[in-house]
Amino acid sequence: MADPAVRIPDAKVALSTASVYPESTATAFEIAARLGYDGVEVMVWTDPVSQDIEALRRLSDYHRIPILAVHAPCLLITQRVWSTDPWTKLQRARTAAEKLGAATVVVHPPFRWQRQYARGFVDGIWRMADETDVRFAVENMYPWRYRDREMLAYAPDWDVTKDDYRHFTIDLSHASTARTDALGMLDRMGDRLGHVHLADGRGSAKDEHLVPGRGDQPCAEVLERLALNGFDGHVVIEVNTRRAMSGAEREADLAEALAFTRLHLASATSGAPGSSAAASALRAPRR
Repeated sequence: MADPAVRIPDAKVALSTASVYPESTATAFEIAARLGYDGVEVMVWTDPVSQDIEALRRLSDYHRIPILAVHAPCLLITQRVWSTDPWTKLQRARTAAEKLGAATVVVHPPFRWQRQYARGFVDGIWRMADETDVRFAVENMYPWRYRDREMLAYAPDWDVTKDDYRHFTIDLSHASTARTDALGMLDRMGDRLGHVHLADGRGSAKDEHLVPGRGDQPCAEVLERLALNGFDGHVVIEVNTRRAMSGAEREADLAEALAFTRLHLASATSGAPGSSAAASALRAPRR
């Protein structure tokens, strides 16, 4: 009997430039193009190229790989990137996204010690979202843990579904670190889910960002649910390859992550996900 038809969903699969660390932003573009990713998400951080709109445009043009999202510099190590003022950072991220043709700016909730920023964060994100077609997708985070102690480091909350945002980013590695139910969070986000960071985890206190399928998070189930719901946002592979012993090992991890994602996004009209029909979708990467 012939294989059932396969519907390739509209969601594009992108590579976060953070996934090649400690290699450069430029290396991420090269790898994404070579492996057949649909685009990249630029993590704006200490690499000067990640902060330079014209340099990013040249990389995108040279490798013929679009920039689908910009991750604002919200990390501890990027507190001085693009200003020390958090609203200035978001304004510059929006400008970069608009100039580079990216649909989404990913932003973390404030740290608790950023008290003034945190007080006005929810309303401020709405105001910024009203001024542009770019989505501001606020990302779920997690409590910080050390031994038997827990610190709530983010405000208003690490669980962004407790607040009113127009768009969300769900990060499955963060859900693992928070020891929360990722599928339940997905349900709470509903049609406001605009962006996905795909990575796995095992519930460690450390944010692991494992290759999907190597932990205990419902990565496959999330992708299959997205496909069935007609999700048309971006699925971004954001994994940790710092322990790779060579460039070839790093690429193998990123190729595996891409194959896993495409397999589970390919929704057969009949038959179980992961069938030969779904697997055949992997032979034709979308560009």
